[in-house]
Amino acid sequence: MKIRIVLGVFVLSSVLPLLAQQPKPNISAEGGGPDDRASARILYWNSAKHGGAGEFAIDYGRPVWKSVYEDPAKFDAMTKGKVWRMGSNFWTTLDTCLPLKISGKTIPVGYYYLGLRRSDDGAMWYLAFIDPARVRAAHTDAFNIDKAPISFEVPMSDAKAASKADKLTIELTYRKDNIHKATLNIAWGTLALTAPIEVEVPE
Repeated sequence: MKIRIVLGVFVLSSVLPLLAQQPKPNISAEGGGPDDRASARILYWNSAKHGGAGEFAIDYGRPVWKSVYEDPAKFDAMTKGKVWRMGSNFWTTLDTCLPLKISGKTIPVGYYYLGLRRSDDGAMWYLAFIDPARVRAAHTDAFNIDKAPISFEVPMSDAKAASKADKLTIELTYRKDNIHKATLNIAWGTLALTAPIEVEVPE
């Protein structure tokens, strides 16, 4: 019996250090289940042809606003001079089959990843456009948006929030009297931003 106990202790004392020395895998996986995503879209319809005349849409994850963000010092530390993913989990995307102008900047037909950059002094916000092909080539996740090269930016204006948005909410609206004029609205907690959109729709 004593021999068995001694052998058992010897085996454990020999194996445990080896197990402890085994390196952890560099690659792990997460996700796979459904997450909270939303989509804002404007569709143009040709009634004479009974078919679509074009559309554009923004898809995004909906992070929850936290009360800690209402501390101006903490919010500034999070955002000043930085690019925010403007969503959660997978990239926020813009897919358009119509030429657009956002804040006067021409946006060609295509598919874009989006982010939101705040200037170093905190005075300005910019909608950042990122090339998905370059992101795919580098295997960059939206968590590391600061490492993704920005192709171009358009300025956004501060808007007065009517109420506090508990989750990120992106809306696209259009004018009833001129459907070529639309507006992008972003609301998250006490943050509210807006940008005008001009839409080129074929007749």
